[in-house]
Amino acid sequence: MPSLTSWLDAPPDAWTRCLARALVHHEQRRWSQPAQGKALGLLFFASSLRTRTSMDLAAAHLGAHAVTLNPGQGVWGFEWRDHGPDGQPSTMDRDAAEHIREAVGVLSRYVDALGVRVFATLSDHDADHADTLFHRIAEVATVPVVNLESARWHPCQELGDAATIRTHFARLGAERGTLPQGHRFVLAWAPHPKPLPRAVPNSALLMAARLGMHVTVARPDGFGLDADILDAARSTAETAGGSIAETDDLDAALAAEGGAHVVYAKAWHGAAVYEAPDDEAALRAQHADWMLTTDRMQRTDDGIFMHCLPVRRGVVVDGAVLDGPQARHLLQAEFRLHAQKAILEWIWGLNEPDQVA
Repeated sequence: MPSLTSWLDAPPDAWTRCLARALVHHEQRRWSQPAQGKALGLLFFASSLRTRTSMDLAAAHLGAHAVTLNPGQGVWGFEWRDHGPDGQPSTMDRDAAEHIREAVGVLSRYVDALGVRVFATLSDHDADHADTLFHRIAEVATVPVVNLESARWHPCQELGDAATIRTHFARLGAERGTLPQGHRFVLAWAPHPKPLPRAVPNSALLMAARLGMHVTVARPDGFGLDADILDAARSTAETAGGSIAETDDLDAALAAEGGAHVVYAKAWHGAAVYEAPDDEAALRAQHADWMLTTDRMQRTDDGIFMHCLPVRRGVVVDGAVLDGPQARHLLQAEFRLHAQKAILEWIWGLNEPDQVA
């Protein structure tokens, strides 16, 4: 059975299959029992509202039972390392009571898949870039592991966002094009009082590229995404008929070539966060004027507004945008349920190919 670390690591047909199934689940909106007798373990090392609720319900809709654990809250603290800084086997003589090998080893004997959320540290660049914490769990698990957001990726959000965009263009009608391919997508950096991880913007970028959209990443200087992420997006977009560009001019990006069709706002940290966090915070504070407003949305080609949630009103985006007709953030949140049902079907092999469309 496959795991889902990121869609870049999954077979190409898995994305197509899961996207189609998410759209089917959205249309059908029904409970079924193909996963009856299966169990899903959910490990949340970070806070969650949508992911926790939608994953629990996705399992229930399919007839499976979900068990949610919050390490550090009623669960033993974990030791992650096999070796200490000196290269010698680690000695567990501090706060951690259980090694990740035993914890995940036991859970693998109880459940049929594990969902894991573990955020970026924002203190260890190399570990975050390598997605070390998530891969540590995946390598010791003996059941499929689903990434519920790691330091680098959020594949569940990515699939739900793609289904949201597909649904939007399907509803527009033939005169505007019923597919996202060829339409303009702006990934807009947003201000925030905290430095936030890049898993969602990384995934949103690859998602739009995979849909064949013409993507512009609008961000201030010092907040560019990693070069390897951009390179992967360019390669993906080229194959799908789209393109990738960057700019430090948000207003120009929103209005370019007649205006954006999709605006995806998301805060993320600057490059200096690992070496000079105070400098990063000061630079971030200088760009409070990057908030998405109704005036800015009017520069688009009747573009829709997207955000993964939670979102800070009056900081990331004007409340009038969220309450207006262009907002699709609640539909995005709904599609998390449908997308995750599709992912569980895929990893458990619950539907045949002729059931996809």
